[in-house]
Amino acid sequence: MSNLPPLLSIDIIERVKKLNTTLLSDAMGCTGSMDYKIKPVTNTVKVVGTALTVSLRPGDNLFLHQAIHIGEEGYVIVVDGKGHTQNAYLGELMAFAAKARGLEGIIIDGLVRDKDILSQLDFPIFATGFIPNGPLKDGPGKINTLISCGGVSVQPGDLIIGDDDGVIAVPKDEIETALLKAEKKLEYENNRIEIIKQYEERRKAGEATGSIEPPWLKEKIESFR
Repeated sequence: MSNLPPLLSIDIIERVKKLNTTLLSDAMGCTGSMDYKIKPVTNTVKVVGTALTVSLRPGDNLFLHQAIHIGEEGYVIVVDGKGHTQNAYLGELMAFAAKARGLEGIIIDGLVRDKDILSQLDFPIFATGFIPNGPLKDGPGKINTLISCGGVSVQPGDLIIGDDDGVIAVPKDEIETALLKAEKKLEYENNRIEIIKQYEERRKAGEATGSIEPPWLKEKIESFR
């Protein structure tokens, strides 16, 4: 149970930290996003790391406790809460423990509690919402197994990135391809922003402005004529 998946390399993590969820989703063909309800509940919203997966019995968090106490720096705990909405899976004590263990963050397809404290905690937690009811602690559950979180399949060792827009899971065998595409898209977007800014400056100065249409737009529109 305590065998952790291999951590992704420092090089991969550092490359991902320069990107965001939207770039990686675009790189994956506009896929990979967990359900829109899974959003940050803490002030620290950027999280990048290796998936440590947990499958829970609805309303029971025993195996999430276990995952926190075997987890280490570099891992993001990703939890399948089975869509349960009557109990919270995590509160302030577990959040403080996860932070103390050095974990990178926790993603829960389910509810949490202690909103006031979690919102001020310098530790990324993503969940679908809040409820006061606490969980059971009887099990069963599984750690380091294939799960579904927010409608996305997650394997132990996959790449996880979360920010203000939501959470993306990148399968470990697709990471390099996705990163190359995302980095290329970032370069394109930076260049486009600079072109648009220069256009705006020329327009305000009363100069001939030309066009800022993206190069693909005309061809796409022509296909409908």
